[in-house]
Amino acid sequence: MGKAERNRAQSARARIAEQQAAAQRTEKRRRLLAVGGSTLLVIAIVVAFVVIRNLSAQKQAGGGKLSNSVFSGLTTVPASTLATVGTGALPAANLPIKSISDTTLTSSAGKPEFLYIGAEFCPYCAAMRWSMAVALSRFGTFGQLKGIHSSSTDVYPNTATLTFYKQKYTSQYLTFTPVENETVTQTPLQPTTKDQQAIWVKYDTQNGGQGYPFMYFGGKAVITGPMFNPGVLKGLTWSQIAGQLGDPTSTVAQNVNGAANYITAAICKMTNDTPANVCKAAPVPAVQAKI
Repeated sequence: MGKAERNRAQSARARIAEQQAAAQRTEKRRRLLAVGGSTLLVIAIVVAFVVIRNLSAQKQAGGGKLSNSVFSGLTTVPASTLATVGTGALPAANLPIKSISDTTLTSSAGKPEFLYIGAEFCPYCAAMRWSMAVALSRFGTFGQLKGIHSSSTDVYPNTATLTFYKQKYTSQYLTFTPVENETVTQTPLQPTTKDQQAIWVKYDTQNGGQGYPFMYFGGKAVITGPMFNPGVLKGLTWSQIAGQLGDPTSTVAQNVNGAANYITAAICKMTNDTPANVCKAAPVPAVQAKI
């Protein structure tokens, strides 16, 4: 083989070697990218799982913070609006509320105690929590309220509401003791005490057992079910519900505030009509006479 041919052969081998090296570098980069892409995919899946799990836990036991506008609209319904609504769209008879005469339930602070037993999944509780918040705001102050939806698989699914789980409430007139018995997915959340269970069993035996919601007003009155149909809240957001509470002509106000006036009247029964600026103001005395 001549010198020229040897040079051409060496040059060809060099090009082949260079091409092979380039191919190896490309394959190495491809594998690194594949491994990196797989790692990023795994990280993304893990992050998504954590987010979903946190959102699920939030929904089950506490929900998300209500906006300031919703909080304000819910806790500062004008007394004039409540007076105009009266009993609103609620039926005149067969409401699940009645006066009782039992041993006064008081808290360790010596104040009469309002006991509520409900569940986060419960659509009927979802409706009545709005009314409870409106009424209780006339006697004291809530801490930051948290919003949830009722169960997506029950009747009146995904009703926008709030939860009283670990809720702070201060009042010089009463103690509010909320028990959210189950989560949105119907798993245990807050158990009742022996005394609470005994009261619940004594006064709520509908359909052969205890139901939600249940309210006990210091041995003076009980509510053993919803006072209006949760369907009036269907498809509404927290903002839309809170925004309608101040309009006495709205369907929401006619139901939520109507029930709130009954709850207010029941609270006044256990506080001996204090404070007078609430318990003696219209429509409370007239509503109280219906209990």
